[in-house]
Amino acid sequence: MLATAALGRDISQLADELERLRQPSGAIGPALNSTYWGAIAFKAAGRQPGEATTRYLLRAQRKNGGWSWSLRAAADAGDTAAAIQALRATGASARSAPIKRAVRFLRRCQNKDGGFAVAPGSASDAQSTAWAIQALLAARTEPGKGTFLYLKKLQRRDGSFRYSSRYVTTPAWVTAQVLCALARKPFPF
Repeated sequence: MLATAALGRDISQLADELERLRQPSGAIGPALNSTYWGAIAFKAAGRQPGEATTRYLLRAQRKNGGWSWSLRAAADAGDTAAAIQALRATGASARSAPIKRAVRFLRRCQNKDGGFAVAPGSASDAQSTAWAIQALLAARTEPGKGTFLYLKKLQRRDGSFRYSSRYVTTPAWVTAQVLCALARKPFPF
């Protein structure tokens, strides 16, 4: 809402523009991840994303329970987390089988340090962890204290957050994502 006000635009106008990107298949925009964001945006505007969008998202779920940014890419934690939040925005139950499968995929991305990785077997990072927290909350599943402790260890003296224990990359972007997770609120706000 704040961003639309800053742009001098009404959220209903933006939702109308988004409506023009909706396809008969239920897809919104050119990629799978644009459908996640579209469903979340529709909900934020007080509109229903629609049953076709729900079906489209469900058909895109991989056998391993995850989702990716496109129909041909491998599943990853961030896109799986966004898909969970999008499905919840479409009205899917937090206890539905697809969301339970997605939560299991996310848990396979969690490491012993409490953080989450982009994919199982990779190193933890702040963004994947932040996304996972929001998705788990959307799925009405407690992320766990260790997850929040992992993020706290990445906080720098200036208040920003590192991307990982090894890298400081795009601190404004990483910090924005972490703050959403620390607020313990899934999208849409």
